[in-house]
Amino acid sequence: MINSITITNHLSESITVDLRNPEISFGFFIKSIEGLGPVKADINLREMAGIDGGFYNSARADSRNIVFNIGFFSFYTYLGGRSPEIDMTIEKIRRLTYKYFPLKRNINIKIETDERTLYTTGYVESNEPNIFSKEEDTIISVICPESYFKDIFQNNVSFGSVTPTFQFPFSNESLVSKLISFGTIIQETTKNIIYEGETPTGFVILIHAIGLATNIEITNNRTLGSIYIDTTKVTAIVGSAIQTGDDIIISTIKGDKYAIFIRGTSIYNILNAVITDIEWFELENGDNEFTYTASSGLTNIQFSIIHDVLYQGV
Repeated sequence: MINSITITNHLSESITVDLRNPEISFGFFIKSIEGLGPVKADINLREMAGIDGGFYNSARADSRNIVFNIGFFSFYTYLGGRSPEIDMTIEKIRRLTYKYFPLKRNINIKIETDERTLYTTGYVESNEPNIFSKEEDTIISVICPESYFKDIFQNNVSFGSVTPTFQFPFSNESLVSKLISFGTIIQETTKNIIYEGETPTGFVILIHAIGLATNIEITNNRTLGSIYIDTTKVTAIVGSAIQTGDDIIISTIKGDKYAIFIRGTSIYNILNAVITDIEWFELENGDNEFTYTASSGLTNIQFSIIHDVLYQGV
């Protein structure tokens, strides 16, 4: 069940329509919403002469079109004391839709259900109020470039953990030497990511160096595909070898693939130093095991993966 819908305009101003308690939703109530289910897919087939049917060539999901049918109701609130009363007429409420659904502008649509909270972004195509009617309402069309909804929370999977070692009571026999250990860093070079999304997604790889490291390779243990970072080429681009404090960020997201190297305030494009075998990584529903290695300095690498969770529909 859908509990509420929050619209945020391009100025970061938000309005929430509570479907369970529409009387508190600024005079808005949702009559219906179209476009919340999975979008249509375009299937491209190749036909051969003399052969019945066709052969699969490719497929792509369409962009999403969400259409709101929003009704209005006027209300009057007496705040008491010297505070002014709030008199929300139908006209004022109708003008609020122009504010939160501005034509041509981008908006964020967040939907909260009983089981998850997800969002998408889109551009307002039209806002068509039915003014000359006993019961005023409006039809608002929003075009969303992305085919899928995203969970509002990104997952950050770190290949490592810290085991606490500090206990009470304790003693400190030296004021000079570091005798007390608060925790032990455990490095994991292999990690299984359980992806709960309904469609595959790329992700962002974060590599932080705490020392020298060379020739880093990441492998998908399910597909056996790999991404190899040639640090010789990185050195040629940056001017020196990987050192403490450097960061490498690689995105495998379709339409937004990149590889950058960050040192201090300088950012370098190192896409030419990244070699992929088979394909750029994607997470599939279920288990996804990855391993990273290095020719040298493996213990000088801190490795993590950040990914979105994609849903086909609400």
